Amino acid sequence: MLARALTGTTVDEKQWIVLNQATGEPVERAAHIHRIVGLTQWAPAEVETALNALLDKGLLANTPHGRLEPTTAGTAVVGKVRTESGAIVAAAYSAVAPEDLAVAARVLATITTRMAEELAHG
Repeated sequence: MLARALTGTTVDEKQWIVLNQATGEPVERAAHIHRIVGLTQWAPAEVETALNALLDKGLLANTPHGRLEPTTAGTAVVGKVRTESGAIVAAAYSAVAPEDLAVAARVLATITTRMAEELAHG
């Protein structure tokens, strides 16, 4: 789904995650890299490579205060990908009855809670 939404953007999956997570308030570079590493378990060098590619493409920029923020072009890419992936997800969810979605949500919540408990003991 993401690959389809990224088509025509020149952004790969790693760059997308780095860009998407930079939306909102400007973020300090090292903190952003640390956050992405925590979310993805990628090596810091991989995140740094993706971040530098986004800077080179003009999708991220450094603010005068040394923080990162999406450029107008970067914001447009984020909007495009979110809109397209959202439409795909909405179409998939519309094929399932609301009652079935509620059951699935309860099952996933139970599994997620149990996995967290197991990991805490592990």
